[in-house]
Amino acid sequence: MISGLEDITSGDLLFDSVRVNALAPSKRGIAMVFQSYALYPHMTVYDNMAFGMKLAKAGKDDIRTRVEKAAKMLQIDHLLERLPKQLSGGQRQRVAIGRAIVRDPKVFLFDEPLSNLDAALRVQTRLEIAKLHHDMNNVTMIYVTHDQVEAMTLADRICVLRDGRVEQVGTPAELYAKPNSLFVAGFIGSPKMNFLTGKHAQAYQCHTLGIRSEHLKVDNLTPVWLGKVVHFENLGSDNYLFVDIGSAEPVIVREDGKVIVPVGTSIGIRPLVENLHRFDVNGKPL
Repeated sequence: MISGLEDITSGDLLFDSVRVNALAPSKRGIAMVFQSYALYPHMTVYDNMAFGMKLAKAGKDDIRTRVEKAAKMLQIDHLLERLPKQLSGGQRQRVAIGRAIVRDPKVFLFDEPLSNLDAALRVQTRLEIAKLHHDMNNVTMIYVTHDQVEAMTLADRICVLRDGRVEQVGTPAELYAKPNSLFVAGFIGSPKMNFLTGKHAQAYQCHTLGIRSEHLKVDNLTPVWLGKVVHFENLGSDNYLFVDIGSAEPVIVREDGKVIVPVGTSIGIRPLVENLHRFDVNGKPL
């Protein structure tokens, strides 16, 4: 709807307080970066990046200046004469981003731009988009992703959608610390929040008790829950203990990477009470 690919059936779309519902997509000042790159295979990188400006009848010198500036910003200035088939996935995505930059848009639309990249490239390209966001701070960027790490690291504000409805809007810190539904609590954060029901939740007068892994401490002297380590993940700086305390799923406890706890060890754990999240039967916070 923002890009004009779908008609708006109700409500208003405003750009700088100006209603643009009936404005043609080409007049809205937007640029879109697609998940699938959408590059023209028979055109060089330079021609792909310049295509939108050529359609807008921009001058040759202006086109060259803006394409070269965008290419340098994205570190693809040495690839301008290549065809898309000669590029890696990460390079193709940077060309697609560069094509958007040269149009000097008011609004960038990113449609899951990193989902086709491998893990290392995803991190690298995410950093480039974050730098781009910082360098072009007068431009609005709307970024669609299913990856909550991307959302947390890139966004100023996050809008969590569920089945077409807005669940919560806020800064990454607000959504992490104060989720306003069970869905948001489980979606934001990695590893995801521990949820406890039954007797564990009833002890805290709620239907579902939520607690993040970093807010659970191993405490064999004054434990609140007793359990057995059923799985152990060593990530170097952190360790994750999966502890069976009789709940539907093991709870995940984050510990310092130096602490090694063998599988099968019986331990006590204690939640930090000030960091508990209590939800009612409808998944709303109490």
